[in-house]
Amino acid sequence: MSEAENPRPEAPCPEDGIERLRVTPESRPKLPRHVMLRHDKTRDRWLILAPERVLAPEPTAVELLRLADGKRSLREIAEELAAIYAAPAEVIEADALEMFQDLADRGFLTLAREARDG
Repeated sequence: MSEAENPRPEAPCPEDGIERLRVTPESRPKLPRHVMLRHDKTRDRWLILAPERVLAPEPTAVELLRLADGKRSLREIAEELAAIYAAPAEVIEADALEMFQDLADRGFLTLAREARDG
């Protein structure tokens, strides 16, 4: 792949010039240290907890987040879920890419890097 087809994981956001994480199928997503995925037993609901912020993800998002350990690529996560649920990996990958990018843009997700996390 050329650099145009495979952008760097961090690239300037055109709107404001701020560095932005770019999630790709090869990215290895994970929750940052300050973010936790926890099950609220009282409400029987999964929550994404961050300082002064809480998200209540849908069940399919929880499945993706539970596999986002920084070791597996987004593509590997999609393939694993496709095998479990007998669903097209391409569809899962596209949905996961959109969800992970949204979470990264909001500060709820980061990407593992070979140099630091390898």
